[in-house]
Order: sequence, then C-alpha cells, then structure tokens
Amino acid sequence: MASSRDRQRKLARAKLDRQMARRAATVRRRRRIQAGVGTALILVLVVAGSAWALGAFDREPTQDTANDEVCLWTPQNTDGNPNLRQVGQPATTGLPVTGTQPMTLTTNQGGPISVELDLANAPCAAASIAHLAGQGFYDNTKCHAITADGAVRCGDPSGTGLGGPSYSFYSENVPPAPEASPSPSADQPPTYPKGTVAMISNPPGANGSQFLIFFEDFTTAEPAFPVIGRVTGGLDVVEKIGALPTVENEAGEKVKPENDDVVVQSLTVGEPGLDPASPADPTPAGTSSPAASGVPEASASAG
Repeated sequence: MASSRDRQRKLARAKLDRQMARRAATVRRRRRIQAGVGTALILVLVVAGSAWALGAFDREPTQDTANDEVCLWTPQNTDGNPNLRQVGQPATTGLPVTGTQPMTLTTNQGGPISVELDLANAPCAAASIAHLAGQGFYDNTKCHAITADGAVRCGDPSGTGLGGPSYSFYSENVPPAPEASPSPSADQPPTYPKGTVAMISNPPGANGSQFLIFFEDFTTAEPAFPVIGRVTGGLDVVEKIGALPTVENEAGEKVKPENDDVVVQSLTVGEPGLDPASPADPTPAGTSSPAASGVPEASASAG
C-alpha cells in the first residue's frame, strides 16, 4: 500500500503537469494572436502601399490664403466727391497672398492686354481690382491720360483723375529710391521698367481704382506708384496708345489723347494661379516680352 508521502508526490506531480499544460496552451494561444496581428499588419501595409502608389493620398494643391485681416478699406465721402461710386468693399480675410492672378483689358485700340497681378506683394490691389471688375466698374471707361512719365493712365470712370470707388487702400509695393550712382556713367535699372503696372492715387497712398501701364522705362528719385503687376501680352497695344498725340486737359497738362478716345471696353480678372513662377510667355509675335523689356518681379513692399 502506497504511503502517504507517495500519494503527496503523485498529487504534486499531477499538479505540475496541469500547470505545464496550461502554460503550453497559453504560449500557443499567444503565438496564434501574434501571428494574426502580424498578418493583419502586413495586409494593412500592402493595402496602404498600393493606395499610395495609385495616388490615393495625393491632395490637390490649394491656394494660400490669409485668414487674418490683410487689407484695410477706408471709406471715402461720396457726397464730397461726386466722381466716386458706391461699390461696397472687397473682403478683408481669406484673400490669396501667393502666386499671381491674370487680368485682361480689351480696348478700342487693338488686341487684348494681358497683365499678371502680383498677389504676394500687392494682394490688396489685386483684391480691389477683382472686386471692381466683378461689378463691371471698368467697362466702357476711358484711359484719360498719357502721362509725361511714359504711362497710360486708366481706371477712372469720370475721366477726371478724381474718380474711383467709395473706398481707398494703402500703398503696398512702392519701389525703393534708387541708390546714388558712383559715377555718372553707371547703369541704373529703371524704377518702373516698360510693362510695369502700378496704382496711382490723389493724394498718394489713398489708392482706389486708377492704374498706370508703362510703355517706356521710367526712373525717378522719389517713387510713389505701388507696383501691382506686369504686362505679359499686348505690350504693343500699350505702346501704340502711348504714341497717340496729346492735348491739354482741363488742368492744363498735355496728357489727354487728342483725337481718339482710348476706351477700356472690358476688364476681367481670372482665378489666382498656384505657381508664383511666370507661365510661358503669351506675348504675341511682334510684341516686346516683359523679360526683354526688363520688367522685374515686383519687389518687397516698401509702402
């Protein structure tokens, strides 16, 4: 007959066998779980890699806009100046602040004039022109002056130089004054190269709707016109307008086209471009290209 000690040993051995069996079962279960997780992870990686390769994670580029207030529109007294028009105000936030925006003028003097507005350095001017163009503000208005500085002056429905919208905005991108030349023969780039588009206001700094398109290089020691863009096509039309004979206007300035009115039949502004680099030059044959004319990218704001 087995002793009490033998029975205790058998019971202890059976208990140990059961513990070992449970541990083995736990290990096998953990390995199955780990294998399943590994297989699932591999499957996820394969699916994600395939989706990436097919462009599922690609996003369309979006135009950078400013959510903070970018522009300040100052109301103007239309009662004190009957030449101003009530047109509301452009937005102050959500304005594009990178890249460029196309503007097209159609005149009675020839083919369209294409302009590239500089959203990075003159976002408020671009926003204002787009706002006004959307209301037909510029349509069937006259370019009332051919200035002694070598520019065509447009954008005043009254044709007096005093007209504009019922708001004004500050100057954004006035070029710096040229540096003193070390010698009389030293070459200096023009302050406003041919093809430059700039705002003009009276008084300076209270910009509205009027702008200049330069058909000649212009250099001045005291720049006052904020640069807002450049001509990319139709510069020959601007030069043709600039060559028209002039007579004195009401202020005694010999700037008014003598015989032919220069009429902006329409002015449109397209969607902002995402790429700040200039597109392929659309300048028609026989037209001076902006690059050849030395038209620069607008400089950093100084106004």
